[in-house]
Amino acid sequence: MYLYHQGKHTRQAHVGLPEGTFEEEHGRQGFFGPVSHLYHRRPPTDWTRFDGPLRPHAFDFTKLEPGDLTDAGGARQRLFYNNEVVVSISRRSGAMPFYYRNGDGDEIYFVHEGEGMIETDYGTLEYEKGDYVVIPRVTTYRIHPRSATNFFLIIEALPQLSVPSMEQKGLIGVHALFDMSAITLPVLPDEYDAREGQEHEIRIQRDGAMSSMFYPFNPLDAAGWKGDCYPWKINVRDIRPVMSHRVHLPPPAHTTFMLNNAIVCTFLPRPLEEDEDALKVPFYHRNADYDEVLFYHAGDFFSRDNIKPGMVTLHPTGFPHGPHPKALANMNKLERTDEIAVMLDTVNTLYTTPEAEQVEWQEYWQSWMKK
Repeated sequence: MYLYHQGKHTRQAHVGLPEGTFEEEHGRQGFFGPVSHLYHRRPPTDWTRFDGPLRPHAFDFTKLEPGDLTDAGGARQRLFYNNEVVVSISRRSGAMPFYYRNGDGDEIYFVHEGEGMIETDYGTLEYEKGDYVVIPRVTTYRIHPRSATNFFLIIEALPQLSVPSMEQKGLIGVHALFDMSAITLPVLPDEYDAREGQEHEIRIQRDGAMSSMFYPFNPLDAAGWKGDCYPWKINVRDIRPVMSHRVHLPPPAHTTFMLNNAIVCTFLPRPLEEDEDALKVPFYHRNADYDEVLFYHAGDFFSRDNIKPGMVTLHPTGFPHGPHPKALANMNKLERTDEIAVMLDTVNTLYTTPEAEQVEWQEYWQSWMKK
C-alpha cells in the first residue's frame, strides 16, 4: 500500500497535532500492520449513548466474594474466555488441599496481593506482590499462602506461551524489557518429605473437566531436573520499560508474554515524553483486530477516571477509545506516570461470564462524557 494523505495531518504520528484536532489511529494487527491516522474535529469518544453489545466494559473484581469454601476459599472464578485464553481470579486464603495440573495450557499467575510459596515438581517458588509466576502445562503444583489476603489474576494460555524472541524484540535487543538472567527459578528442597501414610490427590484439568489421581506419598519427589521447560517468575520491579522522550510508544513496546493469538503487556511507572509537541497520554485508537483487557494493579491511573486497583476494563474490537477528557486536559501538568497495569490483547472475541457481569460498572461508557 502507498502512503496518501488529504487535509490537515502531521508529518509524525502522535506529535504536533494540527490545532483543534484529535488524532485517532486506525491500524491493523495490533499496531504492527497497515495504519492511518484520522484528525477529527471532535474526540471519537464524544458519544451520547450506546445501543447493542459493542460497548466498553469495566468491572470491580475486588467486589467478588472468594470462591468455593471447600477449596480453602481459593477456587478460581472464570471471568473472560475464548478458545485460546481463559482469564480468572483466585482469592485463596489457605493452602490448596490438593495438587493441581492444567492439561489445557500454560498459566500465568499475576500476584495482585499476598505472599507465600508454590510447591512444584521442580522445587519451591516464593511469591510476592507484583510477581508474574509462569507455570508450564501439566506441571504439578500446590499454592501455600502465608498472608491472609491473596489475589491472583490467572491467565491460561491455550496451548502455551513464550517471552518475546530475539527476532520479535528486533532492534532493541534480546536483553530489553528484562534479561532472562533476572528470572527466579524453583529451588529443590534439601530433603524429600515423603509424607507417607497420607493420601495425596493430584487434580488434572483437561478440556475444562477435572480428573483425580491419588498417591500414598508426596508426588513432588524429584531428586533433580534439567531442561528448558520449568516454572519461573519475574517481578514487575525487574521489568525495564522501553521509553522514548520524544514520542508516545504503542502498547506492543511493553510486551511481556506472547500467547497464541494474544499478547500480555506490562505498563509501569516511567517518565512522560519531554517534547512539548508530543502526545503524553495513550492516543485515541479503534481496536481493529484485538479485544483489549486492562487489569489495574497499583498507582494512579491518570488516563482513566474512577478506576482503582483490582478493577478491569474490556474494550472490544471496533470500539474507539483513548484518554478520558481530564487526562487529555492535564497531560502537560505531569512529568511521569505512577501506575502498574497488566494488559491482555486477544485476536478472537473474549466472552464474559455471569460472575464478571455481577460486578460490572454499567455506566462506564459514560465516563468519557464531559461533566
